[in-house]
Amino acid sequence: MEYLHLAPVASFIFVITIGVSLLAFSNEGLYEKMMLHPYSVYRKKNVFTLLTSGLIHKDWMHLLFNMLSYYFFAFQLEAYIGHWQFGVLYIASLILSDLPSVAKHKNDYWYHSLGASGAVSAVIFSYILYSPMSKMMIIPLPIPIPAILFGVLYLIYCHYASKHARDNVNHDAHLFGALCGVFITIILNPAIIPIFIHQVSGGAQLMLH
Repeated sequence: MEYLHLAPVASFIFVITIGVSLLAFSNEGLYEKMMLHPYSVYRKKNVFTLLTSGLIHKDWMHLLFNMLSYYFFAFQLEAYIGHWQFGVLYIASLILSDLPSVAKHKNDYWYHSLGASGAVSAVIFSYILYSPMSKMMIIPLPIPIPAILFGVLYLIYCHYASKHARDNVNHDAHLFGALCGVFITIILNPAIIPIFIHQVSGGAQLMLH
């Protein structure tokens, strides 16, 4: 109940995403209808899948990973950024992070994509702007690192993976979702820039001493 009071939008998205994903696991027709198909979207068909594809996941592990990442950052972020602002950030990033994939695979009839990874990446990077020196863990390394360093490593990995990986994961959505999270947060709250710089410079001074 505390989450519903402090972060109602994040709570709603969390419940809906899990519920729809579970429903789609047992409903193949719904699953196929909600997946992003860049070939169709580029031709102005099934454009709604830019949104619905973020409500379903490939399997239990995909859902668990995204929702755990969401859980650790989304509720705190909504308290920082505001209720409607969080909703705008999430939905806009969900859609925008898929547009590069639509352009890249517009002529690939067999390519499909799904999952909330782009929007979750946006949430994580928006949180980093608000709390850049908070500690994050990279599994399986048991060493906490500053959130801003995690962000840099994450972007480097996504850029590399989008060009070289062959694991059927839409790394482009991770990368562009992260970038959307940064830019949309700055648009919604330009004052975050000096606050971010102050926190990073202060944290760096503490580390040096």
